[in-house]
Amino acid sequence: MKKAVYYDVDDFKYEDIGELTIGSKEVLLKMESCGLCGTDIHKAISKSVPTPIVLGHEVAGTIVEVGAEVSDYQVGDRVYLAHHVPCFSCKHCRRGHYSLCPQFTATNIDPGGFSEYIRVPELHVKHTMGLIPDDISFEEGAMVEPIACCLHGFDLIHYYQGDNVLIMGAGQIGILQTQIAKHLFADQVIVSDINPYRLDKALELGADHVIKADKENVKERVNEITNGRGVDIVIISSGIGFLLEQAMECVSRGGTILVFAPFKKEPITIPAHRFFEDEVSIVGSYSSTPYDYKPALELLKKGVIQVDKMVTHRFPLSELKEAIQLAHDTEKEVLKVMIEPKGN
Repeated sequence: MKKAVYYDVDDFKYEDIGELTIGSKEVLLKMESCGLCGTDIHKAISKSVPTPIVLGHEVAGTIVEVGAEVSDYQVGDRVYLAHHVPCFSCKHCRRGHYSLCPQFTATNIDPGGFSEYIRVPELHVKHTMGLIPDDISFEEGAMVEPIACCLHGFDLIHYYQGDNVLIMGAGQIGILQTQIAKHLFADQVIVSDINPYRLDKALELGADHVIKADKENVKERVNEITNGRGVDIVIISSGIGFLLEQAMECVSRGGTILVFAPFKKEPITIPAHRFFEDEVSIVGSYSSTPYDYKPALELLKKGVIQVDKMVTHRFPLSELKEAIQLAHDTEKEVLKVMIEPKGN
């Protein structure tokens, strides 16, 4: 049994897991598919987490052992996972901000998603693990968590049927948001990015217009598409600070900007008068809540999210470093990367 352990930039070691002993209310999972998330890439490239650590949290797998007090699951069940669990009772939880709960990031699967076998703690079994239907693949099951994150973001903003949306960033999250926005409410979805392959993917998966942001003026193109009105909603799905400035130029009066990607801790200049004069809103969104997973699974069951068209690469667990290097290269034709226990 192996795990891919991150030690430093470009330094992963393929090590033995050791003994994983489960408690009476826990389960042991064999990882079948684990998605490579943008946050995994960021942590590995910038070394923004304490090491050594096993990254990965977009997990789908098969239960191989259940604790004596587990009654809702059995050996052989196909399940999806999420990595954090709130307490449901603190001030933040009572206000619906579950991802801000002090317990949230203190909980995790053991040792992490990029491991052949995973111990699923009691809280995760109870609140954030769910069955994958037979007609949903493991790769689709691994997408439940990132789809849930996107749904959490949409839950935090006011949108209306027929709204126009600009999504800044055509990575895996931006493409998920494209499909969800088109399904839920959007009239026109505009996607901006600098990677032509990803922009083509955006068009394939529901975008009405794309903007190559390094070659075209984003504000001018948005005004051209919307007849000068701007877009009702801007979603920032790439952690580049100046995109907030650009979003303020593109959002219409009464519109909303959803900040979905993490920015660096640096000052950003924006026209503050628009908050009062135009009633523009800026909303932040982090991670997901336990209530987003079942709706995410429903989107997969209905075929709203086309995972087969998003997954461009698959790597064995032993080649996680190579997978991250590829996914980090913005010039490559890569969108969603999946990690499997063994190579096919």
